[in-house]
Amino acid sequence: MTTAATTTAPAPAPAAVPFRFFDVTVVRTRVLGPSMVRITFGGDALKDLASGGRDQRFKLFLPHPHQDAPLVPVEAGLEWFPVWRAMDPAQRAVMRSYTVREQRREPDELDVDFALHGADATDTNRSAAAGGPASRWAANARPGDRAMVLGPVVPDNGGVDFRPPPGTDWVLIAADETALPAVAGILDWLPAGTRAKVWIEVQHAEDLQELTTEADAEIVWLIRDGADPAEPRPALVLDGVRAAALPEGTPYAWIAGEAGTVRALRRHLVRERGFDRKAVTFTGYWRLGATDDQLVEEAVSGTGPASDDD
Repeated sequence: MTTAATTTAPAPAPAAVPFRFFDVTVVRTRVLGPSMVRITFGGDALKDLASGGRDQRFKLFLPHPHQDAPLVPVEAGLEWFPVWRAMDPAQRAVMRSYTVREQRREPDELDVDFALHGADATDTNRSAAAGGPASRWAANARPGDRAMVLGPVVPDNGGVDFRPPPGTDWVLIAADETALPAVAGILDWLPAGTRAKVWIEVQHAEDLQELTTEADAEIVWLIRDGADPAEPRPALVLDGVRAAALPEGTPYAWIAGEAGTVRALRRHLVRERGFDRKAVTFTGYWRLGATDDQLVEEAVSGTGPASDDD
């Protein structure tokens, strides 16, 4: 999912992030609910992709509607980014950040869950104008469609932010549907017996998913009753955490979703709940009133909103 705000990880990831480009094609698609579709990518190159699990993110490059394949300056190697940025936005690949939902071997496949802003995944006549370019692409993806992945080749890499520090007694997870794939990956990774309090906000009741975990996890689903996610709405996740009785012991929090809600929730945990701010990892995957393209430009230019230091 597109990252709009600074992420603060309490335990630093490796300084160098080994990565490479992977040519992939769509193998199949699966509707998970009105707001989300799962796309399975395949390709021989994926044998070298090494996910670190949890909230492992990577960059996905998608073609424009008039293109058969994304235009990515692979030949530039480690200098790809300034070359990509200098290209014509109408021609260069659409670039977004997403989470590895699941990776499999034999055959090598990669599942990616897309939250469809403004589009209904269950509608067979999906509007071509709904959502941003990535949502539109995902809503209409078909087997054989081409894409490009920029991902890690070692499991311990800087694309993993969920890193509870030593001495953590329990974890708090709060997110909306844009971060649901990351939440699912985290829950699947948590060791048996880990105590976890989890809040997940989704747009429709049909968007609820079966989440597997060996952790001692209490999961609360919060449903917006179909309200438009791009319109002002009650902060269900924030209200849910505010009203909750939290466990004793040393906590670690991971929160992600709409940037304004994420910042407000972090302030609540630090100021009112006494969390060590270094033990709160927070990421804005999107921001109310901003387009995906605006968020990408802010991220690459460093002009996005400053994060809270409280």
